[in-house]
Amino acid sequence: MKNVEKQQNNDCIFCKIIKGEIPCKKLYEDEQVLAFLDISGDYKDHTLVIPKRHCTNVLDASNCRLTACAKAISKISNEFIKKGYNGVNVFNNSGECAGQSVMHLHFHIIPRKNGDGYNINTNKN
Repeated sequence: MKNVEKQQNNDCIFCKIIKGEIPCKKLYEDEQVLAFLDISGDYKDHTLVIPKRHCTNVLDASNCRLTACAKAISKISNEFIKKGYNGVNVFNNSGECAGQSVMHLHFHIIPRKNGDGYNINTNKN
């Protein structure tokens, strides 16, 4: 897919969060990436990691954006381990058919504890 990144998309909820138009609970921020708690409340400390430059998903993101996200995911995941979690699930949905609901590249981090009972399953068959 052709790289179609742009600075911001005025209709994108995540771009509005980046611009401060919609509040969020920030966990991490640098020049290229923002990470914040997911508002769904489905899993404790469920975190979203997004690039500050708009792109739809991994299919149109530059290597620079993907690398910046990967570095942030590593830092945040290690902080969760320091806070007492035993592991993390990290995943991305790219495209509607893959379950992507917000069309701005984002990665999910779900911190896990032994025996937490979570069943992370994106297969809807």
